Amino acid sequence: MPTHAEKRRLPYAPEQMYELVAAVDRYPEFLPWCKAARITRREGDVFFADLIIAFKVFRERFASRVELIPETGVDVAYVDGPFRYLNNHWRFRPDEGGGCIVDFYVDFEFRSRVLQKLIGLLFEEAVRRMVAAFEARAAELYGSRAMEPGSPAESRGTV
Repeated sequence: MPTHAEKRRLPYAPEQMYELVAAVDRYPEFLPWCKAARITRREGDVFFADLIIAFKVFRERFASRVELIPETGVDVAYVDGPFRYLNNHWRFRPDEGGGCIVDFYVDFEFRSRVLQKLIGLLFEEAVRRMVAAFEARAAELYGSRAMEPGSPAESRGTV
């Protein structure tokens, strides 16, 4: 069952990264393989979303419950679709030198053994592209260097 956990130091405010990740309905604008996203219901800091993901011959819709933890995190839980389960969380905390630390975690399993085997071969590349897409979107929205040159948060390495 593919699992990925990563911490990244980025030159953006935690609130900026929170807003970017929380805007699920904007994902088709920048996220690879996300063809459609629709918010189906809102209940305070919780909303339900349908996403359509497509890659080559693979095209699936899934529904998720998204819990917003204002300015600090986003939790995603699977509701319906091709998965046996899907858990995903994002945490955003200030970095001592400015910017923020982004903590990203995803764990899932498809119901279909064929899909599970296919994603097993592509998983690391897919996660790498997804993380890069969020970083590129942040640069597009907030500028490529939101912090002063030379600040510790300017390093985009894994923490």
